[in-house]
Amino acid sequence: MSRAGALRRLAAYEGRWLISLGWWAARRRIGVAPGERTLGYAGAQAAFVYGLTFVSVVETVVVGVLLTNRPTAHAVMLVCDLYTVLMLLGYQAAAVTRPHVLGAETLWLRDGARRDVRIPLERIATVRHDLRFVREPATKDGKGGDAVVELMVGGQTSVTVELSEPVVAVRLLGRRETVRTVRFHADDARGAVAALRAQVAEVAALRARVTAEAGPEPA
Repeated sequence: MSRAGALRRLAAYEGRWLISLGWWAARRRIGVAPGERTLGYAGAQAAFVYGLTFVSVVETVVVGVLLTNRPTAHAVMLVCDLYTVLMLLGYQAAAVTRPHVLGAETLWLRDGARRDVRIPLERIATVRHDLRFVREPATKDGKGGDAVVELMVGGQTSVTVELSEPVVAVRLLGRRETVRTVRFHADDARGAVAALRAQVAEVAALRARVTAEAGPEPA
C-alpha cells in the first residue's frame, strides 16, 4: 500500500475511536441491529486501560507543575498528555461500543476500531472454548497455509473458530489475508460458544429444509 493510502486508513482509524467516545457517553453500540446478540470483550482490558489513564493524568499534572516557568514547553507537553489520555479512553470506548455481533447469518468480529472480520455462519465448521495467552501471534494455520486472525484482548483469546471455507480479512493498513482460523476473546466465552453453536445449527437446519423442499435437481 502507498504511504498516502496508509495515512488515509490511519486517519479513518483515528476518526472511528473519536466517534466511539460519543457513542460511549450515550451508552449506545455501533452496528448492532435489533435482534442481534452482542458478545462483549472490553471487560478484560478495562482495569489496565483505566489504570494507565490514571497514571497519564497524574503525569500531566506533575509535568505541568515542573514546566510552569516554561510556557512553550508546558503547552506542547499539555497537548501531548491530553491527547494520550483521550486516546486511551477512545481505545476503551471503541471496545465497548463495537462488540462482536452474532446475527442471523453472520458473525461479525471486531477489534475495537482497528479491524473487523465478517464470517458467514454457513462457513463455520467448529467453534470451541479455547483459552490462550498469546506471546507470539500465530501467522499460519499449519494446514493450507492460510493466515490465522487473533483478536486478542489483554494478550488472550478464549474462543477458536475453524472455517470450512476461508474468508478474507483486512488489516488496519489494508493488507488482505485469506483466513481459515479465527481466535477471539469474549468476556463470557462459554456463553458465546453456546450461542454461536446454536445459531450455526439453526442456519444449517434452515438450509437443509430449503434444500429438501426444493427437491432433487432435474437430470
